[in-house]
Order: sequence, then structure tokens, then C-alpha cells
Amino acid sequence: MSDTNPKSEPFSNAEKDPDDWTTGDEPMTGAQASYLKTLSEEAHEEFDDTLSKADASKKIDELQAKTGRGQ
Repeated sequence: MSDTNPKSEPFSNAEKDPDDWTTGDEPMTGAQASYLKTLSEEAHEEFDDTLSKADASKKIDELQAKTGRGQ
């Protein structure tokens, strides 16, 4: 059993590489789809509703950088 308390590092999972997510191959969540659609419209890019959770996360990061959101 580990001596570390996962609650002592509440943001550690948020920084995990999407390629390492155990559920990364599942379809993107509703929240991801909604935000990605908004970002896609702002970036004048086509929205792809077939992305996995991991791919949607990467696309969100890409479009946030392109649109200046999330800075």
C-alpha cells in the first residue's frame, strides 16, 4: 500500500498525458463535444464528432492555443 494520499495532489490526473488515459479510447464526453464544437466554430474548423476522449482532449488543447481560449 502506498504512503501517498491521492487527495494531496488533486490536480495530478488533470496533467496526465491523454495517450496514457485508461479510458482514452472511449467516445468523447458530452462536455468535451460541446466545448470542442464551440472551439471549432471559433477557429473556423470542422467539428469531428467521432473523436475519442483522448483525441478530443488533444484537439481542445490545439484549438485553445489557436483561438487564445484557456490562456
